[in-house]
Amino acid sequence: MIFGSFARNLSVFGAGFALLAIATPVLPQDGNDEARLRRLEAEVRALQRKVFPGGDGRFFEPEMTAQPSVNSTTSGTSTTAVTDILARLDALEAQLQRQTALNEENANALRQLSERLDAVEGRGASAGGTAGAGTVTTTSASAPPATGATRTVATAQPAGPTQERLAAVQAIAKPQTDDSGDDEYSYGFRLWDAGFFPEAQQQLTMFVEQNPGHWRATYGRNLLGRAYLDDGKAKEAAPWFLKNYQEDKTGARAGDSLLYLAESMIALDDTRRACIALAEFSETYPALAAGRLQGQYEANRGKVKCD
Repeated sequence: MIFGSFARNLSVFGAGFALLAIATPVLPQDGNDEARLRRLEAEVRALQRKVFPGGDGRFFEPEMTAQPSVNSTTSGTSTTAVTDILARLDALEAQLQRQTALNEENANALRQLSERLDAVEGRGASAGGTAGAGTVTTTSASAPPATGATRTVATAQPAGPTQERLAAVQAIAKPQTDDSGDDEYSYGFRLWDAGFFPEAQQQLTMFVEQNPGHWRATYGRNLLGRAYLDDGKAKEAAPWFLKNYQEDKTGARAGDSLLYLAESMIALDDTRRACIALAEFSETYPALAAGRLQGQYEANRGKVKCD
């Protein structure tokens, strides 16, 4: 039985060699034929190992194996890694190119915007100059109507002092003494006494401003207030009365100014302040309230109802 199995295997082995012998003449005679021949021999040897398992290595080459895939894998891996790196470099380069192009576009847009702004400012300045010229022309053209309007307003204004008034004022002589300050005050008093209140206001204002330390200053401030009060200008009179009283309460006309301040408040319908001024006058200057200014004091007290 063993002998029969061996015979069958030997027959197969012989058939393999016969096949090799038959196939060999058909192959082309070139380098590829040699490789194909070696592959066929390897296949025959593999067939022999199946027929004679455990055969001697001296007669049978090891089993033919496929080409190792390590090199292929390594090559594939290496190729893939290099490809990835190159792809990334290409992507970065493309991104850099896009960014550079974008920067150039932005710079170009900014330059165009700046040029537009310069052009707009130039047109605005030109238009402003034109408008200015137009304004000047218009003003020049409209000058006659404006002059006419001015004349109309001037015509509507109150007439100045008449020749008769001017003559009457000039008729009032101004004192000429060694005391120029006293001369200025006396001239203002004469104007007030004559009823020329506006002229007296002007004269007395000049006096108190130029002679604040003159012994007549208390008279001048008080009389200036009276010139306004007698002219129907209680609002302008009150500050002068108050100033004269506060400047020097022992002044010759300080008491007078306090009483006239009350009178000014009455004229302004300010009863509360009028009563305060009257009460302070009676307390500060009782001698005047019972003496020289008694009539005026009682007259003012009768005009208001004080608590």
